Amino acid sequence: MTSAALNPYLNFKDNTREAMEFYHGVFGGKLDINTFKEFGASQDPAEDDLIMHSQLEADGIVFMAADTPKHMEYAPGSNFSMSLSGEDEARLSGYFGKLADGGTVLQPLEKAQWGDTFGMLMDRFGVRWLVNVSQPHEHD
Repeated sequence: MTSAALNPYLNFKDNTREAMEFYHGVFGGKLDINTFKEFGASQDPAEDDLIMHSQLEADGIVFMAADTPKHMEYAPGSNFSMSLSGEDEARLSGYFGKLADGGTVLQPLEKAQWGDTFGMLMDRFGVRWLVNVSQPHEHD
């Protein structure tokens, strides 16, 4: 049986390497980075070292990012968020703190109306993160 996964894909203008190295510092795991030149896909020698594809895999977290070449429109958007959730409060609050470094906390990580601990922030690269710590469920 095949499975499918939904992975966020971020686009940056010229700082994908910096952003993904920052996220690698936050989450650890394995970071793969490939440039346009490495894939033979550069249309402008000035863009050879821009990132055509990068992927971070860490602790069940998988997301990707790329730089946007000059011939493509780049519009930083507010139409997406990265959502982290789980029951490990220490781990998730640690991620929240690291992601907030150099960014802006939009809602502190605290008890929410629905009973979980929730926070929201905009990191230093303009990416919005939602962090939800679920109350542990009783297992039968």
